[in-house]
Amino acid sequence: MIKAFVYTLAFAAIQVLVPFLVHQTLALFKFDIAAAGAKMLIVDLTASSVAILVLFLYLRWAEVSRSYVQSRPWAVFCWCALAAVGAIIPSTCLQEVMPELPNIVEQEFDMILRDRWGYFVVGLLAPVCEELVFRGAVLRALLRWASSHWVAIAISAVFFALIHGNPAQMPHAFLIGLLLGWLYYRTDSIVPGVVYHWVNNSIAYVLYNLYPNPDLRLVDILGSYRSVVAACFFSLFILLPALYQLNLRLRKAG
Repeated sequence: MIKAFVYTLAFAAIQVLVPFLVHQTLALFKFDIAAAGAKMLIVDLTASSVAILVLFLYLRWAEVSRSYVQSRPWAVFCWCALAAVGAIIPSTCLQEVMPELPNIVEQEFDMILRDRWGYFVVGLLAPVCEELVFRGAVLRALLRWASSHWVAIAISAVFFALIHGNPAQMPHAFLIGLLLGWLYYRTDSIVPGVVYHWVNNSIAYVLYNLYPNPDLRLVDILGSYRSVVAACFFSLFILLPALYQLNLRLRKAG
């Protein structure tokens, strides 16, 4: 349990410390950080993610192995992608019917997601970095400590939600954290989670650029509440079979 706290705190500390060091370094060269806007945020997140990956791999807090990919679980990857697609509308609908929570990083997200280089951080770096830390390190440590794997998965999902630091994201992050934790527990690999995470974030990036108004709701896009219900119902015909197939196919390599 202590290791899980240490890993989570290290992740948070690096996200604060590295941007500070980057800004101090650029200030020495009289670089106008404020004028850089979204590009500066992207540089900060990229530098933080790289530092996190290097630290966790160097200290072996998380281990990377090719054994799972070498078992050729291509069907698992496909079902992970479909599960991510099927979860988007039900998750959005659930978030809309819940009490509205403060979105304290809305402006920063808007700047990043509107920039084409933002996808590099949101769609590519974030899935790898967060899966390595919260499944490959945090959950792995919790699984060795907890008497039940679901207790370990739930705690890791709480850490995953809290580390986002944004109340509006936390319910969605917690639910996804449960699923991602289950994927890791069943396979002992972060790769299925990276696939799911990548598809989820990629869809979010595309949808944000198609519908950039943060106040837009599903009913505004689909035209009526009946269409929203139908879309949720149709999505479940994607999500539930995907979860069923994953339950049949997920297994550890070797």
